This record gives sequence, structure tokens and C-alpha cells, in this order.
Amino acid sequence: MLYKTVKGKRTCLDIVGRKGGYGVKEKVASGQWHTLRVEFRGSRFKVVFDGKHLFDVEDSTFAAAGKVGVWTKADSVTVFDGFGCGASEAPLCGRRRVLVGLRR
Repeated sequence: MLYKTVKGKRTCLDIVGRKGGYGVKEKVASGQWHTLRVEFRGSRFKVVFDGKHLFDVEDSTFAAAGKVGVWTKADSVTVFDGFGCGASEAPLCGRRRVLVGLRR
């Protein structure tokens, strides 16, 4: 699931070819490092999890370069390591790791 925040209001971005819904189902093993990548090209965003393409979204709200951020739901404990952004040739691009665990 990808969101955008405009003037403090968070809204969900629809998956290309689908209106509404809530992301895609994908098993996420707890207590393990995972790689999360979002590729940006124009108004299209491609989401890749552990090397698997999950979905695309399209949104042209922010046409100029700007900011990115991460957010997690309250029922999980998530650690981010190596967070960054840059051109696809950048050495760290595609090596973002996410440690996911469920709060007990």
C-alpha cells in the first residue's frame, strides 16, 4: 500500500488497473530482514518487495523533486536500515532493508 500526504491528510494511492482496495496480500516473515524498493519514473511508482514486483501506482500530485518517508501501522515493530534515495545507478539503491516484527 502506498500513501501520499498533502497538507497533513494521508490518502491511499490506487493500484494501477484497480480502484480501491487495500494493497496486495504478501507474506512477510517476522524477525527477518527484507528489502523494500520503490522505483519512481514520472508519475508511476513500482513497488518491489524482496525482489518481487508487487504493484504499480500512478500519481502526479508532486511533479517536482521532493521528499520521501516511511510509515508503519501501529500493530507492527519495524526497523529501517540503509534508507535512501537516488538514481538507479546509486550504490545503495535497491538495498534498503526492513526488519519486520509483530508487537505481542
